[in-house]
Amino acid sequence: MKNFMGKDGFQWFVGVVEDRQDPKHLGRVRVRCLGYHTENIVDLPTADLPWAHPMNPITSATVSGIGQTPLGVVEGTWVVGFFQDGGDAQQPIIMGTLPGVPTSLPTKDSDKGFQDRVNGNYPKYKETDVNRLAVNEKVVVANSEPLELNPHSTLTIRRADRDISVGQADFNAVDIQVANSEPVALPTDDGTNFSEPTTDYNTKYPHNHVMETEGGHIREYDDTVGAKRIHERHASGSAYEIQDDGTKITRVKKDNYDLVTGDHFAHIKGNHSTTVDGGVRVFVNANASADSNYTIEVGNNANVNIQVNKGNVNVNTADGDINLKSGKDIVMDAAQGIYMRANLFSAEIDTFWLEKVSGINTKTGEKINLN
Repeated sequence: MKNFMGKDGFQWFVGVVEDRQDPKHLGRVRVRCLGYHTENIVDLPTADLPWAHPMNPITSATVSGIGQTPLGVVEGTWVVGFFQDGGDAQQPIIMGTLPGVPTSLPTKDSDKGFQDRVNGNYPKYKETDVNRLAVNEKVVVANSEPLELNPHSTLTIRRADRDISVGQADFNAVDIQVANSEPVALPTDDGTNFSEPTTDYNTKYPHNHVMETEGGHIREYDDTVGAKRIHERHASGSAYEIQDDGTKITRVKKDNYDLVTGDHFAHIKGNHSTTVDGGVRVFVNANASADSNYTIEVGNNANVNIQVNKGNVNVNTADGDINLKSGKDIVMDAAQGIYMRANLFSAEIDTFWLEKVSGINTKTGEKINLN
């Protein structure tokens, strides 16, 4: 071989992607190159343009699916590259893409090339090709705080879609009447409300590194001083954001599944509040193994409060005992009756039994031993 690329010159080009439906699934695209190809679609149809291979970075293996998939450009993307076969210009390789500010939008089924004439999708608007989330252009109006001139639609949706004033568990204060003594007071446990924090998005160009797909998925790594964030968002709205102070906000637009093959440990140094609009079910020891217990421990100086606003509290053991042991008193106060049924009732009183009946005191049995 007498002459080859690198020995006999370097032929480079700038062009526009017109087709990315590579039948070989190699990530190739058809590019109409300035100075090499005419814009006349009749003289040179898109289907006759040569396929251009993408050049991936050294950080991507690009072999056997390892590394970054060589996809990303769309019809209408401006690219720069070179011809592997030199002056023959039939083996283009793309080195990168070129952002700009479009002066016009594409015309679908146009007779001119150098545009997305097949779909008419890109570019979508006459502004910088850099993502709006990265630009965050602002304008100052009459002594007011700077206003976002052209906010990204997902940012507007996020701000309008916050959960606010969510009620928390609230235990009402109650006095329990104890027989022959003063009532026992159970203090209130006021749950108040909570709201989803607002996003602290305050990007300053050029510190926000944004990736957005054509389907609307977004990833942000924002290095703005005082507003550092990580944000990842699905097109449906399911997302998470880590704010500058480390606060994490997670939003799931439909169902959420956590599947753990091993053990699960969680340590919350503050308080934990959960509000469920529907029901809650907990199934423990589904495998019926030994010593897989459901254990609740409450530390010193705190209560276990259960409040049912309208309904019953049911405790049922199919095969086993129900054991209650109190370090002090066991107090029961019923607005109506207290009913107990058992094959055997055994009571052992160390000091005295005090029984006060305002009405009729009835005891029945075949034999009543009063000794």
